[in-house]
Amino acid sequence: MSTETAWVATRIKRDQIDKYLERGRDYIQDDRVWDEIKRAPEPSADRVREILAKSLEVKTLAPGELAELIRVKDPAMLEEMRETALRIKLKVYDDRIVTFAPLYMGNYCVNNCVYCGFKRENLTQKRRVLSMDEIRRETESLAGRIGHKRIIAVYGEHPLTGIDYITESMRTIYDVKVPTKHGYGNIRRINVNAAPMSTEELKHLHEVGLGTFQVFQETYHHETYAKLHPKGTLKSDYQWRAYAMHRALEPETGIDDVGIGVLFGLYDWRFEVMSLLHHAIDLEAKMGIGPHTVSFPRLEPALNASYVTESPYRVSDEDFLKIIMLIRLAIPYTGMIVTARETAEIRRKAIYHGTTQMDASTRLGIGSYSEDGGRQEVERQQFILGDTRSLDELVRDFAKDGFITSFCTAGYRCGRTGKCIMELLRSGKEGKFCKLNAVLTFQEWLDDFATPETRELGMKVMEREIGEIRDRNPRGFQVFYGFLERVRKGERDLFL
Repeated sequence: MSTETAWVATRIKRDQIDKYLERGRDYIQDDRVWDEIKRAPEPSADRVREILAKSLEVKTLAPGELAELIRVKDPAMLEEMRETALRIKLKVYDDRIVTFAPLYMGNYCVNNCVYCGFKRENLTQKRRVLSMDEIRRETESLAGRIGHKRIIAVYGEHPLTGIDYITESMRTIYDVKVPTKHGYGNIRRINVNAAPMSTEELKHLHEVGLGTFQVFQETYHHETYAKLHPKGTLKSDYQWRAYAMHRALEPETGIDDVGIGVLFGLYDWRFEVMSLLHHAIDLEAKMGIGPHTVSFPRLEPALNASYVTESPYRVSDEDFLKIIMLIRLAIPYTGMIVTARETAEIRRKAIYHGTTQMDASTRLGIGSYSEDGGRQEVERQQFILGDTRSLDELVRDFAKDGFITSFCTAGYRCGRTGKCIMELLRSGKEGKFCKLNAVLTFQEWLDDFATPETRELGMKVMEREIGEIRDRNPRGFQVFYGFLERVRKGERDLFL
């Protein structure tokens, strides 16, 4: 038996699946989901507004309520829904857009997903796993040249990038501190996108400073999932993946922030949106915590992955924006991530449909932040990017539209996570903390990394934000302003 085969044979822990099942079934019952969609009436305007009022109270919608919103076709009502989604985003997350960068650690994989450029049988893919020295150089570029404070570390499912490698790489990233113009740059939060893990492995992630743990189901439709993830591969086990977030939220792991998502374009988007809600509801019911984030990747071209062009379920731009809006209304407390898979135009529109997080200066090739000067190489990437703007350009564009870029990671280190942050988000109180820390970290970034044009526009945003803080919280303003002055003098990583 090869090392790889032996490793694969030990991965799935059946007892860590069965405990969550109800009468042997998982939380997605395909017929029931389709029945909810088909039974839903096209709602009246009054009924739509009734549902929107519930969303505005930051309450999770019932599946039937979401199904009704999916049925809305009237342009005026759709616009009212979009406006409500934006109101919820501003109520819960204020006018902040959180930025991050993905860091791909390796592209070896034991799976053979038909839509993925990293699939095992793709012999054209240039395979590589970063060494710790290479990870250090990548981090130096991200934190010291670009100015990122948080990353999503992405790992393939392979023994070369197993739990020991993941924890060592996280320690390496956190150890990097790079001098900048006035202070220093470092990565303060590492989120992890990886294959499903056991509770024992997840505990190790928490011990080395995990932020959010992400696992995307890809598609919740059982038949489609089986077709796209060939039998005999690790990923073919639907339920091991479907309960990855439940395992992560078990008390013994220490983890309390998880992220879910769907690869839109693999199956009918209406089914997937309903299933995301069912996933969130099941997490809330069984684990007491819903998803900290929902991600919205859309099927994009990949090397030797013909399914991308063959799929009958490709999602139009109009439907994609509707999907984002519907999830903001259905799971109003959650953070929402739209990545650089999408074009700059689509991502800008996505903000006004409820999006709260975006990546920038994104590179997908293994080692590409420090080596290739920004070139896209299909032989090294999982898919092709749609938005190649630098972080500076993104910050400038946000500022032009009146949004502040947040580099804040304070909440995670102050204990505002898990059930605590859920309560704060539902009440609208978290946005007040985040406003303060967004301003502090934005000042950091403007001083250390911004080009002159971006700094000028950013400082105008700063003036407005400082004025809002003064008006909203006059008693606490002096404390906040004292911290801001310390940042301007070169202190870094201050938070409230």
